[in-house]
Amino acid sequence: MIEYFPRSKQHTELHLTQFGVEECAPRHHLGPAIRNHYLLHYILDGEGIFEAGGNSYKLGKGQGFLIVPEVISYYEADPLNPWTYCWFGFNGNLAESLLKQAGLTMTSPILHFDRDDIIYEYMQLMIESKDYRKGWETRLTGVLYMTLSELIAHGPITPQSNKESRAERYVEKVKDFIEVNYTQHISVEEIAHFIGLNRSYLCSLFKQRMNMSIQEYLIRYRINKACEMMGTAELSIGDISRSVGYSDPLLFSKIFKKIKGISPKHYRTDAAEQELES
Repeated sequence: MIEYFPRSKQHTELHLTQFGVEECAPRHHLGPAIRNHYLLHYILDGEGIFEAGGNSYKLGKGQGFLIVPEVISYYEADPLNPWTYCWFGFNGNLAESLLKQAGLTMTSPILHFDRDDIIYEYMQLMIESKDYRKGWETRLTGVLYMTLSELIAHGPITPQSNKESRAERYVEKVKDFIEVNYTQHISVEEIAHFIGLNRSYLCSLFKQRMNMSIQEYLIRYRINKACEMMGTAELSIGDISRSVGYSDPLLFSKIFKKIKGISPKHYRTDAAEQELES
């Protein structure tokens, strides 16, 4: 059984291209060939070989293999104990990054995952998605995300888990939190609680890497967003103030002038004059 799908115009970050299940005949093989999308096979039973990148792998139940776009690969079912596998074909801007988090790359294409019940469950959800007259593509994409999230959660510990990269990820989480929530009344304490770290430790870690405090980063992010809004004539200074998390326009103007050196009103006038001159 195999299901194919057209190129997705809606889900460019990640989308299914095909999926299927096959009980292979002895020595059933595909390739050598290249694909234009990712193909992840998971072995439900039996054995076979997979070849890619000059390497050959003997694989069995509970293992899988990743076929990477534009890389020659070959796979063949065992002559005595041929494999049964399911597979997911997919592509998108996030595909490589998500696979890497699961420990799967061109140079490390073998999957070790002993939860075939989970894989089977998600395969069934994909099959059942055909019953949805509307929203089937979005549902399939959601199931694909869930499948990859399981592989990531149960995947190998990567070099990113060292102390330095953990610190970098915490900093990125702070920046991401601010980017999403800067319009709200948020505090450093709330950010630390969300990330799950001691406030003092997180502040120290952030300042070491960003050369500014979390509070200063938040303020500068808000003011920069306010500057972007200044070109929209329909927005008053009060509208802009509230849109970047300041309920008090006077406080906003004071902070704006401290950061930019001029008041929001003068900044807007100067920006408008520069626009006319250009």
